[in-house]
Amino acid sequence: MTPPNQTVFVAWHAEQPMPRWAAVARLDCLYSELGDRRFRFSYTEGARSIEGFRPLDGMEDLHQVYESTSLFPVFKNRLLPASRPEFRQFLEWNGFDPDDPPEPLLLLGRSEGIRKTDAIEVFPKPVPDSQGCFVNFFFVHGIRFQPTAAERISHLHPGDSLTVRQEPENPIDPHAIALEANGSMLGYTPRYLARDIERLLSQCPAETVRVVVQQVNLDAPLQQRLLCRMNACWPAGFQPCDTVDYQPISSLVPR
Repeated sequence: MTPPNQTVFVAWHAEQPMPRWAAVARLDCLYSELGDRRFRFSYTEGARSIEGFRPLDGMEDLHQVYESTSLFPVFKNRLLPASRPEFRQFLEWNGFDPDDPPEPLLLLGRSEGIRKTDAIEVFPKPVPDSQGCFVNFFFVHGIRFQPTAAERISHLHPGDSLTVRQEPENPIDPHAIALEANGSMLGYTPRYLARDIERLLSQCPAETVRVVVQQVNLDAPLQQRLLCRMNACWPAGFQPCDTVDYQPISSLVPR
């Protein structure tokens, strides 16, 4: 069976002089009927709209579509090499079986491809599961800004339900989605999910929208401490990641 095509988006963010964030590119893994794999990289409208963004090394033309039979170096370098002794632990932190490593785009999207040396973040485009429902795995963001979050997380267990709370009066991001456990603030869903979650909360029956603890990584850095799973309905006509920033600049890439 030919594997399904996969898509991750690339976001760029900056904190100075004021916080700003936008999807600036997309990376597709495409399979032929024979199972041959190729990667396609293209910039999105967010790359033209957000102030201060600079194209990625080796892919400076915003209008060009780049293709390769292997993962582009700028993304390969965001994955821990399999030869590293901590690679198995890295897979476990991200919820994967070390004896059955995932495809590179799956790992890249789950781990978010974050490096301390730049402002790039990678995340998967949500797709419906085999039951036609919304399922997404993500790490809780902003734990370090909550004084008691790390201690509270240490007492959580897989399957524990978290409270999802919208923050329309948040001065930094009115679309922010907060996560709580028994009234204690833990952090936020990733920004790339927030607007889609808003829509799901308004369009899905309340009982179908759930965020639960997938696993707690006590020995991991805070950005990979709490892995969650979100389940929801997939409303008729729902298209995730469909704002202008996500639209490809090149007409050669399907919208």
